[in-house]
Amino acid sequence: MLLSTLLLQVAAGVSIGKLGAAIGAGLAAIGAGIGIGKIGSSAMEGMARQPEMAGNIRSNMLIIAALVEGVALFAVIVCMLVILMN
Repeated sequence: MLLSTLLLQVAAGVSIGKLGAAIGAGLAAIGAGIGIGKIGSSAMEGMARQPEMAGNIRSNMLIIAALVEGVALFAVIVCMLVILMN
């Protein structure tokens, strides 16, 4: 399916760089979603096991989630710049 879509886009005149950048932006967004979901689920499990540490776990979870989101945003911006430059 992906290969046929790729071949159709190349035949239509879209460069391979633009397609790679678009796929990269999508993968960055999906990876960030999965990562933040894992962070959230681990934090909830940790808070359930040790309720007295809930404040520390929550603050650490928010910091880590913000860092993951920042990296994902940077990746998407780089991919968009590649799309606009080609």
